[in-house]
Amino acid sequence: MQTIVRNAEARDVPRIESIWNQIIADTTATFTTQAKDLDGWLAQKSAAGEPVLACDRGGECVGFATYGPFRGGPGYLHIAEHTLMLGPDARGTGGGRALLNGLIDIARVQGKSALIGGISGENEAALKFHSAMGFAEVGRVPNAGRKFGRQMDLVLMHRAL
Repeated sequence: MQTIVRNAEARDVPRIESIWNQIIADTTATFTTQAKDLDGWLAQKSAAGEPVLACDRGGECVGFATYGPFRGGPGYLHIAEHTLMLGPDARGTGGGRALLNGLIDIARVQGKSALIGGISGENEAALKFHSAMGFAEVGRVPNAGRKFGRQMDLVLMHRAL
């Protein structure tokens, strides 16, 4: 089945919320422990000029990617931190690569000079994926996150555009 990367639409938001909340509940891919309520989220992202891409397989959203400010203030406007999440059936099928390449293309058009990924030190698959996509580890914050009763490192990965 063909994978299509497109701009996310309102009809995708319930599936994006479901994917994100499953990852929050079951994994250490994010240190967040509170479920997301994405009511109004897509409109807010759009108003801020921040892309939200959907990975579409057979008319169903199976993953998403977005970015937003890395840090506040005008000195950081040229750099963005991204989020990329796939549903369980979409992992390892090329959707993540397609989503990230789409974000990179948009970031370049928007004048961004780099993307940053903040990745759990336990998430070996994400660390390998980002390395394969041209990201380099530029920092590690020991014990930055706590989830499931243990502390984990936050790994910062950077890709110049």
